[in-house]
Amino acid sequence: MDTPPFPLNTTFKYNSRTKDNTLGYLVLVSEGEDKFKDEDLDWVVLLKEPLVIAMSNTLKHREVLKLNELLTDDNRYLHGELRRLSGDEIVGANFGLRDVMQKVRQVAALDSPVLLLGETGTGKDVIANAIHYSSSRSDGPCVSVNCGAIPDTLIDSELFGHEKGAFTGALAQKRGRFERANQGTIFLDEIGELPLQAQVRLLKVLQSKEIERVGGVKTIPLDIRIIAATNRNLEDMVANHQFREDLWFRLNVFPIWIPPLRERISDTPALVQHFINLKSRELKLPAIPTLASGAIDPLMEYHWPGNVRELENVIERALILNPKGPLTFEHLNLRSPKRTLELQGQSEEAGNLDEVVSRHIRRVLSRTKGKVNGPDGAAALLGINPSTLRNRMKKLGIDYGRKSIS
Repeated sequence: MDTPPFPLNTTFKYNSRTKDNTLGYLVLVSEGEDKFKDEDLDWVVLLKEPLVIAMSNTLKHREVLKLNELLTDDNRYLHGELRRLSGDEIVGANFGLRDVMQKVRQVAALDSPVLLLGETGTGKDVIANAIHYSSSRSDGPCVSVNCGAIPDTLIDSELFGHEKGAFTGALAQKRGRFERANQGTIFLDEIGELPLQAQVRLLKVLQSKEIERVGGVKTIPLDIRIIAATNRNLEDMVANHQFREDLWFRLNVFPIWIPPLRERISDTPALVQHFINLKSRELKLPAIPTLASGAIDPLMEYHWPGNVRELENVIERALILNPKGPLTFEHLNLRSPKRTLELQGQSEEAGNLDEVVSRHIRRVLSRTKGKVNGPDGAAALLGINPSTLRNRMKKLGIDYGRKSIS
């Protein structure tokens, strides 16, 4: 064994300082006394800068780890709150949305794409959250994107991110929504509003599960689950060359139709109480107002073209106008349209009931140019499910589709 350069009983201590404080001490030990020379100090001084950098990085790393633990704890809490507000508290899960929740339970454990269909305001975002928080990805991110709210020129950057200097104004690298959703779920709301060029790139992501940032050459692998939603008839859009057919096939693996509020009117009382509780907290009311006797009746009779979102707004408006309660809704001028057959009975001459219904259905089909599905289809105008309308048309001998207006 080689003899150490300094005797072990000789000690030399040198402290490393930054501008504000001492980071640590360097201690050298050798045998004997007065073994260190001035030139040895010069060598030790050369170690100062790398030692200070190493110690500073170590301390910063410890701080990052501590902050990361706090962030993880905050995320865990926020995920729990989101699950409580969205995934675990779906009003109507055992009644009007029973079939929807059955499908949610069937698909949640898988990674298959899901396509949520329904009118505006039916709560497609709530169902998307329920799928995410019921899946094995529940601890991962759930990133929501409103495809109709992003300008065409910014879609690539928002979805896929960009590198520094990729274009004017790209002052730093940016991760896109897909990259942020890695190991979690991305919810593409209003997918029907996505421009055709962006549809091409989305199709590539679905096929390869990889992205490239704008201005970059590096391929970034993704582990994500895609949920899309729309209130438009994508099948008609494909026929009109407004939506790519191959993307439609990729997304339409497991479609879930969310019924409008008028088709699950039995959920209205529970929804009303839910929104009264929720909005009372948001408005910081001292107490939760009660409902006046019979106040729920006009809400049960109303057609709700804006669905659950419209009901939420009506409740908030009532709380603003009468925060102490009891709540009534007569002053909100909710006009309750009468049922189709009642209106028909007043306007048509007496005759066979099937003939009256048949004439009215044909008249509505003429207005929609034979279209049955979608927010502007005959089923929506009549306030019934498209399958129910088709069965009624079959029974009455009314042709489907474009033939029905010939």
